[in-house]
Amino acid sequence: MSILVMKFGGTSVATLDRIQRAAKRVAVEVAKGHNVIVIVSAMAGKTNELVGWVGETSPLYDAREYDAVVSSGENVTAGLMALRLQEMDIPARSWQGWQVPVKTTSAHASARIEEIPPANILAKFGEGMKVAVVAGFQGVSPEGRITTLGRGGSDTTAVAFAAAFGAVRCDIYTDVDGVYTTDPRICDKARKLDKIAFEEMLELASLGAKVLQTRSVELAMRYKVRLRVLSSFEEQSDEAGTLVCDEEEIMESNVVAGVAYSRDEAKMTLISVADRPGIAAAIFGPLAEAGVNVDMIVQNISEDGRTDMTFSCPTDQVIRAEKAMTDAKERGEINFHDVVSDTGVAKVSVVGIGMRSHAGVAAQMFKALRDENINIKVITTSEIKISVLIDRKYMELAVQALHDCFGLEKAA
Repeated sequence: MSILVMKFGGTSVATLDRIQRAAKRVAVEVAKGHNVIVIVSAMAGKTNELVGWVGETSPLYDAREYDAVVSSGENVTAGLMALRLQEMDIPARSWQGWQVPVKTTSAHASARIEEIPPANILAKFGEGMKVAVVAGFQGVSPEGRITTLGRGGSDTTAVAFAAAFGAVRCDIYTDVDGVYTTDPRICDKARKLDKIAFEEMLELASLGAKVLQTRSVELAMRYKVRLRVLSSFEEQSDEAGTLVCDEEEIMESNVVAGVAYSRDEAKMTLISVADRPGIAAAIFGPLAEAGVNVDMIVQNISEDGRTDMTFSCPTDQVIRAEKAMTDAKERGEINFHDVVSDTGVAKVSVVGIGMRSHAGVAAQMFKALRDENINIKVITTSEIKISVLIDRKYMELAVQALHDCFGLEKAA
């Protein structure tokens, strides 16, 4: 019997009516002959409410109790979904993380899945259960405590189950009907993609696209789990949504698959750093220890033994980064004249596996930005991505210009 994994996000199970709608979608797949593992998030807004309660009760909370409280939102949804399916005469049972068990590390609030033994659920399928409704986002530590996987953890749960059970596919139901060439709220020419390669989706997710959580795409790529992104609010066919799959499954694609952006970026520059062997390690070591997520890095040509070092990071980490650099300077680990922060920038990126075999993509991108009189502050590239930092006020214009430049409104 084939197994299908279906994941429903918070907006898809936000009310009892929406849970009923989701249950009807599950019933369709059961009627096709699948055994179904349903992964559910907490009802929309519930996790934030629970996090708020923990903070009000204990500002310096015990992370183990935080997980015990915050994981309860998914338990409620799983129970309600199972009850709804039972009312539809479908043999269903809810499962919490510890019952499966979803074995994780002990890093509370940011645990990682280590193993999902399939025996317990497979045994129940063998006894006639048709749907296992599993609480997403949670697992159990080696010490037997409830753990949570961090924000977006239900996507990761779904992909991990698909890998562990050899599922035919993992369907992710959200409030959008697929993956688009860029954000339709910014560019009205944005087009829904029928298929996108794992690598492209991973880059887009890490660069700001909010459709799928980065860890879930990494997992899908590693275990070759075919993902389908669908809307839970629209009628669907077998070809609905966007299939995230292996590059070999895509016959033809545009050179550039999509344009991503990140609004909350900051550019930081250490002015006149003493240029010596190990200086990069001396700078970025303390930043890593301070939990600063550094992205783009540029070092100027050295002159008279001094250089400037520029890097980008999220705007909410600027104060932490400045303190880390100042502390390192006071400890004598690095020597620089000043640290200058610019919090008025945004990152815009083009992504596409076709860039591997096509020259001139960077030149085309830079010309499109020049034609709109948009100045580039920092550039980084990889095999399938080009990212630039620009003034934030030009972000939407840049996204639209690049979408037009690469003709993304047209299919390959």
